Amino acid sequence: MTYRGFATLELIELPDRVVATLNRPETRNAIDLAMVEELHAVCELVESGQHALLITGAGGTFAAGADIAQLQQRGRDEALSGINSRLFDRIARLPALTLAAIDGPALGGGAELAYACDIRIVTPTARFGNPEPGLGILPAAGACWRLAELVGKSVAKQVLLGGYTLHAEQAMRVGLASEIVAREELLARAHRILDRTSAWSPLALRLTKLVLDSDGAHPLADDLAQAILFDTQDKRDRMTAFLEGNG
Repeated sequence: MTYRGFATLELIELPDRVVATLNRPETRNAIDLAMVEELHAVCELVESGQHALLITGAGGTFAAGADIAQLQQRGRDEALSGINSRLFDRIARLPALTLAAIDGPALGGGAELAYACDIRIVTPTARFGNPEPGLGILPAAGACWRLAELVGKSVAKQVLLGGYTLHAEQAMRVGLASEIVAREELLARAHRILDRTSAWSPLALRLTKLVLDSDGAHPLADDLAQAILFDTQDKRDRMTAFLEGNG
């Protein structure tokens, strides 16, 4: 199902996934308030159906950052409300897999959106950067801690403090990107990844993600999550099929 009522996104709902394409070509897909609101609506859709979420950008750009014209007008109250950070946290907490398919620049808020996803695949033209200090602000929607979790503090400092840009091969080398594919293959490859995981148990994926994203060592959380799964009919059916040669 293709949604027509969005101004900043192209949205397609499939039985097991939602595809959201950032589409503000006049601003290189900069993330403005309207896009934030529409991405919250996408999250609501994903949460209600436990769909996987695929995010990509139109026109050879993932997202060139937040909308600077809007940022210029924001003050202390807007910063404290966490307009972008609340959205990206919600995306990070979605119950199913989130995948960013990145062609071209993912900068500033666009990079932070990509960091919030579970997996990132890229084209050779992809690049990640956080130039916010050059505008007198900091990357406050997750980059200061999420990027360090993804690539380590040393690389994060190079990007956030040294102004380095991670190009596709560098992003792959430090583990930020899982693979590099040709632009014309990007979405097909993203869908193949989701095809593979869509055959798995949704509850098992959800609990794995919850445990994986928990802080510190958590053997008790492992045991509790496994106890829930061990008692499901889905687990019994899947293991029976495996033992009978159908798995």
